[in-house]
Parts: sequence; structure tokens; C-alpha cells
Amino acid sequence: MNHPLRRRTAAAGCLALTTTLLAAGCGGGSSDSSAETSSLKGTPVKVMVWAPEDTQGSAQPGVRLTAQAYEKWVNANGGIKGAPLKVLTCNEKNDPDEAEKCAQQAVADKVVAVVGSYSLAGDRYMPILEKAGIPYLGGTGVSAAEFSSPLSFPVNGGTPAVFAAHGRQLVESGCKKISGVRYDVAAAAIVSQFLTLGAVAAGGSAPKDLKVPLTATDLAPQVAAATKGSDCVSVILGTHSDLFVKAYVQSGAKTKLGSVVGNLTPELAASTGGSSSPLEGSVITGYYPPVSDASWKNFTDAAGGNKEIDTSNGANETTWVAFTVFTQAVKQLSAITPKALVQELNTTSGISTGGLTPPLTWSASTALPIKGLNRIHNTTATELVIRDGKIEWAKSGSTFVDVRKDLTAASAG
Repeated sequence: MNHPLRRRTAAAGCLALTTTLLAAGCGGGSSDSSAETSSLKGTPVKVMVWAPEDTQGSAQPGVRLTAQAYEKWVNANGGIKGAPLKVLTCNEKNDPDEAEKCAQQAVADKVVAVVGSYSLAGDRYMPILEKAGIPYLGGTGVSAAEFSSPLSFPVNGGTPAVFAAHGRQLVESGCKKISGVRYDVAAAAIVSQFLTLGAVAAGGSAPKDLKVPLTATDLAPQVAAATKGSDCVSVILGTHSDLFVKAYVQSGAKTKLGSVVGNLTPELAASTGGSSSPLEGSVITGYYPPVSDASWKNFTDAAGGNKEIDTSNGANETTWVAFTVFTQAVKQLSAITPKALVQELNTTSGISTGGLTPPLTWSASTALPIKGLNRIHNTTATELVIRDGKIEWAKSGSTFVDVRKDLTAASAG
């Protein structure tokens, strides 16, 4: 098959999802968990987390808040081998220069790892971490460097896996004519290619690719074009998916909607009618089980009802998973150092996340055999649906689906 993903090297260079990069300052700091750490002994285990905040483009304050919630939770439960976890934070504000400064700060502070962070600027911060030997554990799968650097340890399959799985899920849910609505930028075009990969691999037709100008605020024309002649629409507009849904509701269209987690959200369903929302029944593809799954109990307990921590947000969930992996890995070390942690992650036979992912490894034998994507080891996704205004398993008894064969078959042409 002559598929566009044959140009995989070019694709790997454009994996970042759409966002607006704004010049801004970087602020570092650490959370205060003195009450929880007072009984813990030993040298604090320092890690850093960074994410964009106070910016109009793809702000992710929940990443920091989740990391701080984990710090408080783990320290209240014995810490790291009896020593306190200390989370340092840095606001990279969607600015590559500031992301670079965050990495420099991580080196200066001699952290063991950068854990569960969110940034599009992997080409700027990974060389700094590599030189210092500091592993980047987790990340949100939106930076090409996360999928190629030997010091990167993704906990999910990022853009390639989730969008390939999404295309497959749409077809298997009965969609015959699909429209994909995305921003008119190169990165989103790559996302569209993975969506097509999944749909075609499942026996469906290639989705219609509809582009939205970055400056658009009224998406009525795009709604009309997407719903005409289609029975399903995949909305790939990130935090601005609400603009499409608003125009969709006003249009009175009945075409089935879907997307990957983080686009069509429970909050958006609530604002458009809850269980009677037009989003009811929307196909959602994620990385992890729905937040109602028992595997998330520690996270929901740690969040403690904090409304600023959206436990269904994919970036926040990835942060929690990454910290879970970090804790499990360092428990195996006699001395907690970046070098020892890298060795442990590269040789582990499988780290359990308590059901949030399959057991995770980063050995050569489990790497995705695609140039530029070879740091992807977990190629699974989850098939979900909006039901009663909440994101739940699509079917009772659902579990992880693996799209490794779809990805490797497409790369082989």
C-alpha cells in the first residue's frame, strides 16, 4: 500500500499537536510538603516537572498540580524508600527558549529525572538532558524528540498510537464515511495521516481531511463541510474543540462525533446538556482506562476533589502514570542516581502501573521498529465513549488494544 506514512522520518519530525508558541518567562519552584515529609529520613529524591502555564496556547497547569499531588501522596505513604520525594517545577510557557531554561535548571539542581512533563520543545531540552545523563520519563507524546532520544522513556504511544487506534475505533463502531477536522498546520496534517492509517487498516475508507485556520472563531463553515456526506466527524482541535461543538449544536446536525481524549470532554458534554448532550455516544480513544476505573483510585484520592486537577485530562493522567513508574523503578536501586535509573528502565522486564497501562518495558526487543519512533514501546490505546455525560469504557469488559501491527505495516509500505 502506498501510504503517506512511508515518509516516516518526516512524520516523526512533526508529531507535535497544534499550539501557539508565545514568548514568556520561566519560573521555577518546588511544592511545599513539609508536613508530610517531617517523618521521612534521608536525602530528598529530587525530580523536575515542567509544563506551560499562564499562556493562551495549550496551557497545562494540571500537570504541575498532579505532580505536587503525587508528591504529597507518596510522602504520606512512606516516600521513596523512606526518603521524601521533592518535586521541582518550571513553567515553560509554550516557549522553546523557556523550555531550554527549564532543562538547564534541572541540570543545575541535579535532579534524578524529569518526570511526567508537557512540552513541544523536545529538540531544545532533550540535548541538554542527554548531555547531563538525566532521563525524561513520561512526557505527553507531543514532541518528536520524545520518540527518538535514548534518554526518553515514554509511558504511552503518543500521537501515532492514539490516532491510529482512533481511526480503527471509528470504523469498528460503524462509521463508513469519516471527516477529520483539524487545524491547518503541518503537525496536525501528520495527525490526520495516523487517523487515516487506523481507518484504512480496519477496512474503512480514508477520512476526508478538513482544515481549520488557526485564527478561525466561527466554525459554521467547517461544521457544514464536515457533516455533509459523512456519518462521523473526528474533532481534532484540542482545547478549542468547543468552537466546533458550539457551531455543531447551532447547526442542528446529527452526525456522530468522536475524537481522542482531551478534545471532547465531560465538561463540554456538561455544558451542552450532560446526558442529553449531542456529545452523548461520541467515540473517544484514549491512552488509559476511564477515570471511573478502579485503577485510578490512588490518583483520585490524591487529587482529593481538587477541581483544578482534571483527573480525566490525558496530560495529567500521564503525569500520574510517569510518577508511578518512577517510584517503582527507583525502589529497585541501591543508589538513586540518573545513571542507575536509566540502566533500570532499559533493562526492566516490566514495571506495573496497577492496570493504568500494560507492564512497561523499554528494552530493544519491545521498541517500535520505525526510525524516529523507536522510543515508543507501549503501542496500546483504550476504546472509550461518552455515556451519561462521562467518559467510560466503550464496552463492558474492554481492555487495551494494540496498534503495533498497523503502525509497522504502514511504515513498511
